[in-house]
Amino acid sequence: MSLVGLELKNFAVLAGAFGIGIGFGLQNIVNNFVSGIILLFERPVKVGDVIEIDTQWCTVREIGLRSTIVETLNRSEIIVPNSDLISQKVVNWTLTTNLARVVVPIGVAYGSDIPLVLSILRESALTIPGILAEPAPSPIFVRFGDSSLDFELRVWIAAPERMLVVRSEILQYVDRRFREEQVEIPFPQRDLHLRSVDENLLPLASRTSKKPAPPEPDARED
Repeated sequence: MSLVGLELKNFAVLAGAFGIGIGFGLQNIVNNFVSGIILLFERPVKVGDVIEIDTQWCTVREIGLRSTIVETLNRSEIIVPNSDLISQKVVNWTLTTNLARVVVPIGVAYGSDIPLVLSILRESALTIPGILAEPAPSPIFVRFGDSSLDFELRVWIAAPERMLVVRSEILQYVDRRFREEQVEIPFPQRDLHLRSVDENLLPLASRTSKKPAPPEPDARED
């Protein structure tokens, strides 16, 4: 090879560059492989767990050495690299317990009967199936809001995947009871202050603000 003008050191340089390229290309694969081993031994996520990734609720279906298959609430499957489950924040709702708390915010109009509202919220927690008696449901008067009196109903369930269903059932029950008890749910209210108004609009505003006087009844003699 030296006689034809080819030197081995050139092949060594090319082989080194080729090896570095392969190393960078396999970096993610090796990272996911090592993360898969960590998942299998430490078991922070197990098959059947309900987890939350990027605000999506998923159920773990299969854990492999390179990736994990999860199923969303829409029955679509997502292939998640194992490195994402190790390096990123993942909420596991069923890691050590199946208990989950559901918080339902509710606002009523100012002047409403606060003890009555708390009673209705407690009644809904005792009526909806699936809500646990222990820990006990907790209806709370939170604050005086901008347009409403703000309450929260906090309940516990044993199936995290039913959180949305339980929340919907509570809201439906509370809406029906509020209608029966004539408890008003207010619309947002805002006060508008005008610091300056175009002078050309003042005559128009004055005309629209004046309401015509109601017609006087005809005087009829019997």
